[in-house]
Amino acid sequence: MMRLLLSLPLIGGLAACSLTPLLKLPPPPVPANFPLSTKPAASAVPASQLGWRAMFGDPRLQRLIELALQHNRDLRLAALNVQAAKEMANVQRAGLLPAVGLAATQTRERALATDGGGRTTRSVSRQAEVNVAVSAFELDLFGRVRAQSDAALARYLASEHGRDAVYIALVGAVAEAYFAQQLAVEQRQLAERMLADWQQSLALARLLKQAEQSSSLDVAQAEAQAALAEAELEARRRAEAQAANALQLLVGGELPGDLPAALPLAGQPVIARLPAGLPSDLLLTRPDLRQAEQMLVAANADIGAARAAFFPQISLTASFGYASSALGGLFAPGHQVWRFAPQLSQPLFQGGRLRAELRLAEVRKSEAVAQYERAIQNAFREVADALAGIATFDRQIAAQQRAQDAAERRLALSRQRYQAGFDGRLELLDAQRQFDTARQAMLALRHEEIANRVALYKSLGGGLGAHAGGSDASVATPAALNPGAGAS
Repeated sequence: MMRLLLSLPLIGGLAACSLTPLLKLPPPPVPANFPLSTKPAASAVPASQLGWRAMFGDPRLQRLIELALQHNRDLRLAALNVQAAKEMANVQRAGLLPAVGLAATQTRERALATDGGGRTTRSVSRQAEVNVAVSAFELDLFGRVRAQSDAALARYLASEHGRDAVYIALVGAVAEAYFAQQLAVEQRQLAERMLADWQQSLALARLLKQAEQSSSLDVAQAEAQAALAEAELEARRRAEAQAANALQLLVGGELPGDLPAALPLAGQPVIARLPAGLPSDLLLTRPDLRQAEQMLVAANADIGAARAAFFPQISLTASFGYASSALGGLFAPGHQVWRFAPQLSQPLFQGGRLRAELRLAEVRKSEAVAQYERAIQNAFREVADALAGIATFDRQIAAQQRAQDAAERRLALSRQRYQAGFDGRLELLDAQRQFDTARQAMLALRHEEIANRVALYKSLGGGLGAHAGGSDASVATPAALNPGAGAS
């Protein structure tokens, strides 16, 4: 009997077959090359291998990313989801092996019996048992349990890739929020300078009015421009506060007071040129695409489990032990007992439930294929959009800089002509407005250009590790995010 119990896993392993269909990934539904992509230099480091410390050289931003990876709740939830999926996979994998248990019982029973003369007698019986048992172990002849285990494993791997995708998204989101905050700060500073300029212009207009060298119309125009500049300043202050709130939410707590000083947008050490490679490279570098692939593997395994449900299920229940009415002689050789109870069940009629479950599994696989292809297309578009920005932002910034320089020269000349009496105040006000608009546009354009670099970095799978050549195990590892992850 003991030899039979020990041979059950071998019997199940040898007898098992699989009804899971062979999975063939669909070809990427995108062009073979990215538009506007240039041939990378031989020494260029792929974005997926470029740590975020190397990508973002601003010490203040690096510290903020560190804090976010330690305290952000979304990343912590993603790590907990990985642990939950891992334990679910362990639960499913346990079904491949027999569950062996030890049971020890002792019973004492009082019974009443009546003889032919109507007399009642009482008797007390005792029974002690010790058994090692295998309960309802399914021989996985058609691969149903194996398919369920494979599906759970694929979902676990998908959750790991999902956590990595959240990691990359968080690094990119902190960088974007930081640069948005820096844009708001510089726009507020520029608005303060603009207000000071218009207030100075208003004071001058009032002095000229008192000296009867200008009209009340000039004063009214100056007052209107000063009021507009004041309103603009309040809007910039509100945008700065909202940007700070967004950054604080991503970091996961109040920002410490000992952060390094921020660098201006014009001096941000953000790498501008990243090799895009080929669209097929994204399948290996982007965690969200690998997550979609694993979900497709899981859906395919579900079909195998649904197919196997049509076939007979054989389960074994067996026990071996000792039983005796006296506890002292429980383990005597003559008190050995055993039980072997195989069970065969074959579905006959279930109202079409099994066929519906199979069709449902096939539909969900088709959905997983569509989601996998859509994820590839979205990834391709993100990279292509960022490459379009890389190809055009430099020329746009150069043109905008020329426009700002021309507006500044026009303002200087208009001020000279106004002071010499050749031009009226309207021409000077118009030149001032043009110069202010050009400065604001330059700030916004520099921010857009940096944000485009961040988008390209994320879309190429960069940001998973802090240092080049590998991930940073000291920041936001699954064990750090979930202290109980390694407990058994």
